[in-house]
Amino acid sequence: MSVDLLPSAVAARYGGAAPLDVASTDVIELQLAHRSVRRYLPDPVTDAELAAVVAAAQSAATSSNLQLWSVVAVRDDERRAALSALAGDQEHITAAPLLLVWLVDLGRAHAIAAAHQAPTEGADFLESAVVGFVDAALAAQNAVLAAESLGLGTVYIGALRNRPAEVAALLHLPQHVFAAFGLVVGRPDLSENARIKPRLPQSAVLHHETYDDAEHADAVAAYEGRIGDFYAEEGLSHSWVERVLARLSGPAALNGRDQLRSALQAQGFELR
Repeated sequence: MSVDLLPSAVAARYGGAAPLDVASTDVIELQLAHRSVRRYLPDPVTDAELAAVVAAAQSAATSSNLQLWSVVAVRDDERRAALSALAGDQEHITAAPLLLVWLVDLGRAHAIAAAHQAPTEGADFLESAVVGFVDAALAAQNAVLAAESLGLGTVYIGALRNRPAEVAALLHLPQHVFAAFGLVVGRPDLSENARIKPRLPQSAVLHHETYDDAEHADAVAAYEGRIGDFYAEEGLSHSWVERVLARLSGPAALNGRDQLRSALQAQGFELR
């Protein structure tokens, strides 16, 4: 994206609202142009590209340098098909040549402790699991930015948490390791014409000095109109507010993720 296209990217990100005064760098331009890709060419992701993506992921911040995450690169067609079935039969998982499964990995730390005959009671607390999830998310987003800089497309797969025990079995995950989410990676099929999806106005998410929700109602109302226009242009009749309400309505809406605590505990996370 050239610098003169930055205002249009900002406008697209905020649904046609008046462009903000946004400082520009090549990295910011790439971030503003992010969109989820669900249609892919069969061309493989090379080993060099995968290595670069993982190197970028490992360059993300990590709490106390504990590095409580790992990633499984799944290229095998049958394994990706099985993971797709566990994640609601999302076709892009099988269409793209690579699925990265990001793991909360306390197993490595447990192994280090065992080798040194050291206690691991601290790993039993919720904080340690939270650190692992945060570390994995930070690493994955670095990976997304790196992939997009290489001309690759991506889309996250949270639905791997729908059936975590089966995902763990399929990936041979040991105790103290949990699949947090997936990331499809591949070369975008440009015929999809994936667009930048508008986000909430900054007035809804940016607070100065202290939390202030005085503008939330107006910001949400404005966003509901803008995202509604976006969905209509995509041939959809979605309402963002209705999607939020549906997701929060009850355990059935979580598609199995209401059992996340017990799934984590089955993998050895005590969550005290």
